[in-house]
Amino acid sequence: MALSRYELDRQSDTIEAVLATHKIPSRVDGAVVSPRFVQFRLVTAPGVKVGKVTGLAEELALALRCPNVRVYRSGGGFRLELPRNDAAPVKLLPICKKLGRVPPATALLGIDEAGMPLLLRITAPDVVHVLVAGTTGSGKTALVRGLLASLALFNSAKALQIVLIDPKNRGFAGLQRLPNVSGGVASTPEDVQARLEWLVVEMEERDQAGISHPVLVIAVDELADLIQSGGKAVEEPLTRIAQRGREAGLHLIGCTQKPTAALIGSAMKANFPVRLVGAVNGKDEARYASGISDSGAEKLNGKGDFLLVAKGETVRFQAAWLGPEEMGEVQGMCRGQGVVYSERREQ
Repeated sequence: MALSRYELDRQSDTIEAVLATHKIPSRVDGAVVSPRFVQFRLVTAPGVKVGKVTGLAEELALALRCPNVRVYRSGGGFRLELPRNDAAPVKLLPICKKLGRVPPATALLGIDEAGMPLLLRITAPDVVHVLVAGTTGSGKTALVRGLLASLALFNSAKALQIVLIDPKNRGFAGLQRLPNVSGGVASTPEDVQARLEWLVVEMEERDQAGISHPVLVIAVDELADLIQSGGKAVEEPLTRIAQRGREAGLHLIGCTQKPTAALIGSAMKANFPVRLVGAVNGKDEARYASGISDSGAEKLNGKGDFLLVAKGETVRFQAAWLGPEEMGEVQGMCRGQGVVYSERREQ
């Protein structure tokens, strides 16, 4: 549902009035409306201290009658972000249908703050492996479901295969009927260990033969819990894949609530150059999850509100949502391969 120009103008006037009462000359210079929030661009007079503006977040929230306002510096100005009362999910399939052709091994994450589709090429040299972190309710498993489904839509089963490891056998269960998925979902300790051993052998054989296709995307839910319960039998093969998998076309996507080196191993943690970080419980967890200081992850709203962190830079995005009904549609599209949005060429 679109916001009216009247409502946006009213909110802009309120923002300017609050700052004026604190003797901060300012003006709202436009707004971006997304399905989940409204972001106002604020320009202040030269010399205004950053802390003086960001410190007004609670007062702005009270004046605007919303639960919270996120205020942060961006470029030469500020951004004020308000959650929408009529927030709606960002649906994956409509975005996919508008994208057209995309590069091989590329996934849709969602939309960025400007409302543009955010894509991630798994095989890019600066991506390789991806760590997804966030508390319960942050939407990390739903994000990975959409990411994997988009890979299946954009790539044939001969070009890209997906291996699923899910100890609870819940988060990835709906994906196992996709033609790209190899071997169903490994959930029991025995199945997980056997799957990882097979992957290591596959990696070594590819490495010796100098091949990297088809691309193998290995999605692991509850990564830290899996390593703690499985011990070295799980940690050692996962670490080997994290360290050596890229050249052989093996790429890890790991989900965890606890992304500390003590829980997932320092050697493995160091091999996740890209982080997708959802809501966390505080600054310490934000630092562990993102790998950088002051990412702002502790201020995320949950329910699919994420940061893409790469090379020390962050991009805020809303994860694309794929419901049970849409999953059935994705399965039919992939089986029929009648979808126009992929480069279905053999590699």
